[in-house]
Amino acid sequence: MDAVVCVYDFNSSLLHFSAANNPLWIIRKNEIIEFKPDKMPVGNYYGELKPFTLNTIELHKGDIVYTFTDGYADQFGGLKGKKFKYKQLKELLLANSSKTMNEQKIVFEKTINDWKGNIEQVDDILLIGVRI
Repeated sequence: MDAVVCVYDFNSSLLHFSAANNPLWIIRKNEIIEFKPDKMPVGNYYGELKPFTLNTIELHKGDIVYTFTDGYADQFGGLKGKKFKYKQLKELLLANSSKTMNEQKIVFEKTINDWKGNIEQVDDILLIGVRI
């Protein structure tokens, strides 16, 4: 299983997280800050067991934290039946980051539905955004 697990400390404005194969993205002042994941899934039982990296970062008012599965970027569609891809997902998030979270939800749902059109959904699609 690929996942990002987060704990936010409201008193200190610190975000503690570990990432398994999926990155964590923060939009701050119209820029994406990417935190790379550990390149192993949760439940990896092959070879030497390694602990996940515990990351701690300070969040600022107005930051938006995004976690997601690979389903959005891996969805086939568009005019040529290609994958949506992470570059396009980053552009979508940046272009809509000034909107309310509810407005973003509507845009992201419409975008992926328009993208896939009549093509079957190939994987779970989860995109979580939290504005600080």
